[in-house]
Amino acid sequence: MIPTDHPKVEHGRIGVLLVNLGTPDAPEAKAVRRYLAEFLSDPRVIEIPKVAWLPILHGIILRTRPKKSAHAYQQVWTEAGSPLAAITRRQAEALQPLVEPGIVVDFAMRYGNPGIRASIDNMRALGCDRILVAPLYPQYCAATTATAMDAVFAALAAMRHQPTLRSLPPYYDDPLYIDALVTSLERQLGALDFEPQRLLLSFHGMPQRTLELGDPYHCHCQKTARLLGERLSLQTDIAFQSRFGRAKWLEPATDKVLAAYPAQGVKRIAIAAPGFSADCVETIEELGIRGRETFMAAGGETFGRLDCLNDSSEGMTMLQALISRELAGWAPKP
Repeated sequence: MIPTDHPKVEHGRIGVLLVNLGTPDAPEAKAVRRYLAEFLSDPRVIEIPKVAWLPILHGIILRTRPKKSAHAYQQVWTEAGSPLAAITRRQAEALQPLVEPGIVVDFAMRYGNPGIRASIDNMRALGCDRILVAPLYPQYCAATTATAMDAVFAALAAMRHQPTLRSLPPYYDDPLYIDALVTSLERQLGALDFEPQRLLLSFHGMPQRTLELGDPYHCHCQKTARLLGERLSLQTDIAFQSRFGRAKWLEPATDKVLAAYPAQGVKRIAIAAPGFSADCVETIEELGIRGRETFMAAGGETFGRLDCLNDSSEGMTMLQALISRELAGWAPKP
């Protein structure tokens, strides 16, 4: 018999938590500085001893980079806020009616708001004692997937009553993902008002050292690019963007490939970022604005940036199928 003074505890529900990288709260230097301080203090992101790194971070980078980054965010900010946060929210909202009744879908950012701890606390309050965490990174990287799970585990470490946990595995070569990308890219290529000579697949860069230390990210990106190249009728190339610092990064670099294309006779291109689940400053500003400028200044003629899967019908169909598969044994089969 339950005592009359026992606190009410919600339980028995399943939660799905979509996790993406993060974004400043506003396109202003102060907000960007706060975001970068959190992001660049993560030892999964910057694998340099703190005693050497923190003086550089606080003495140089956080004094100079926020203003420049704020300008980039101002180029892409929308009425709904940061594109990354707005799109991830829409993905969660679109996924909710696609899952079984009673399942709670929410989203969180590894850095910034809404935070992972706050979202998990909210799910627990709603009675979710089983949670599937879905890092929205098709290609596994310690600096993205692993740090997202680190934050989840840290949140659970502070809980007396922990939920049971599952996580979505990387899906870089999953037929569901490749099919969704092919459908999306072919639809967007067909809507262009010109015929590209080349499709450049740009993935977020990582230091070369991560590959040498055993991170599978580079291999995952290469596999995704190869599978797409085999399915698309347009010749594809691969490159890596967003270099930071003086260390050697994965190559070829996106900006250098764009600058070299026109001299090779490639003057009409399209560019896509299949490693990003949602458009963000790196895709819209870095590729769509600065990438276009680099290509056109080198002699390019036409340039088209293709959207990420975002909350498109093909993207949501893929995400629903991936989530349903990982909920097997927890949720009834739809």
